[in-house]
Amino acid sequence: MEKAAGSPAVGGSYPQKNAEILSSQYGINLFLAGLLLTFAWAVHAVGISKSHLLSYLITLMLIQLLWMLWYLCRSCTQRRLIRDKDTHAGARWLKCGITLFAVITLILDSFKIGYYIDFSNCLSPTEGIFPVTHAVHTILQVYFLWCHAKDVIQSFKTLERFGVIHSVFTNLLLWTNGVLTESKHQLNEHKERLITLGFGNITIVLDDHAPQCNCTTTTLCSIFSQGIYYLYPFNIEYHILASTMLYVLWKNIGRKVEHHQQNKTPFKFHGITVGMIFGLIVLTSTIAVVVVYLIQIGGSKIKSELALTMFYLHAIFVLALMCTAGIVALLIYRLEDRSLDNSKNPARKLDAELLVGTAAGSWLLSWGSILAIICAQAHPKYTWYNLPYSVLVIIEKYIQNLFIIESIHREQEKVNDDIKTLRIVTVCRGSTLSLTPLYKEIYNGRATRDTGEVPCLFKGSICGRENNGTGVDTEETSQDNSSVMHSASDFSFYSRNSVTNNKRRILKNIAAFLFLCNLSLWIPPAFGCRPEYDNGLEEIVFGFEPWIIVVNLAMPFSIFYRMHSAASLFEVNCKT
Repeated sequence: MEKAAGSPAVGGSYPQKNAEILSSQYGINLFLAGLLLTFAWAVHAVGISKSHLLSYLITLMLIQLLWMLWYLCRSCTQRRLIRDKDTHAGARWLKCGITLFAVITLILDSFKIGYYIDFSNCLSPTEGIFPVTHAVHTILQVYFLWCHAKDVIQSFKTLERFGVIHSVFTNLLLWTNGVLTESKHQLNEHKERLITLGFGNITIVLDDHAPQCNCTTTTLCSIFSQGIYYLYPFNIEYHILASTMLYVLWKNIGRKVEHHQQNKTPFKFHGITVGMIFGLIVLTSTIAVVVVYLIQIGGSKIKSELALTMFYLHAIFVLALMCTAGIVALLIYRLEDRSLDNSKNPARKLDAELLVGTAAGSWLLSWGSILAIICAQAHPKYTWYNLPYSVLVIIEKYIQNLFIIESIHREQEKVNDDIKTLRIVTVCRGSTLSLTPLYKEIYNGRATRDTGEVPCLFKGSICGRENNGTGVDTEETSQDNSSVMHSASDFSFYSRNSVTNNKRRILKNIAAFLFLCNLSLWIPPAFGCRPEYDNGLEEIVFGFEPWIIVVNLAMPFSIFYRMHSAASLFEVNCKT
């Protein structure tokens, strides 16, 4: 009888498990086909042009648009039905972040449209259709994520699995296309810079994908062509954020959600002044270093060496501060006795996996630099700064990952009833104070209006008022200090609460500081400040082409790690 009763549940879940496997395989094959097409275009494969790649991406976006429209229409017809929601998915700050990136992506699309108009005589029509389709896709997708990122789909589950996973890998392919286009542009600049550093034995062959015709308006063409590459980092972050949010939606399909109230954790600036100040100092100095670096690098050998030395010294200082802050936070956690939340949470699990997975990109580059420094026969002076920099990158990410993962898994501290108490503070100065019926003191579960007790505090001293049974209030005062009417347990509560608040304040400041530091360290590689390309030592040891392949594969993950860490630290700050 037990087997018979259990068999329907097994049979019911089996088709859904098959649908999950089939849809994931569909998405992987979709991605691999697009990845191979992208690679073929990048290496100038015979018979493969950019128009073929863009046609494939346009087709994928159109299919996703049709699915999203169908889902939105079906949701409108069933808007009166109560749907399950995953309260952990699609946080408001995450939606605001993806909206910001989407707005900049729309500006990028407008630049591409203008670029196509100026070079329309020699460009394929797909290069004009692609940015228009992409703009429509961006607008509808952001609206879809704002409205339905928290959905736990329970109907048409098989069809929805294919639709969502199609959207996930479409965004991943658009991310790959953006990364490759931006990397090819950066690579051409880095090849030219290596000449100024004296690496003449490296073969310099520029990969030129420029149109083979003249521009109709030279000034506008220059603005569009240069502006496009400065906007690509935001487009790249937009697509990777969209793919992660859609992946959580895919994992939630058919999931049974526990119905419990989720405590809202709004972001507050109160109490994080120190962390914000130090973080803003790091952010400002990083922007200044990046500007100077981009101006100096490639100018001459001396200027390039000074630019690299400046970058390494600044990064070493920032990473050392981040390591120290992370260690302090972990020590505070060791002193606390709070249980971990091990409940099923796809969004939290994905956050932890992405932190460790994308950190591997930076670790790969760092170990490559360390081996290059050890094995190289000649060591220019500036390359020695690369050794502590690479070691600190490994250590800092290790410590930061521990801090973030433990933070997002810690159960939120329940607010004690005493903290919520409305306290009436009375200053004892020899005058009688009567209570009006409008005020009520709840202290340790008692209504002091009924007992006649009114705790009061003045500049750290506590005094009490008692009723002597005759209807007359008497005040106990002394010349040196006020008498204390609180019990020993009350003082223990105040002391314990004070220590807890101090720990929370320190953790919030550390999270705010690390948040701004990660944003600061996202800026240099995202906008072309990449010493892994420019110092030339790794190219000599490993060879130019092998090292460039390693950098081009690892750098996108390194860039994404910083943005994802910043997002996770923002959540940590809200929860602390």
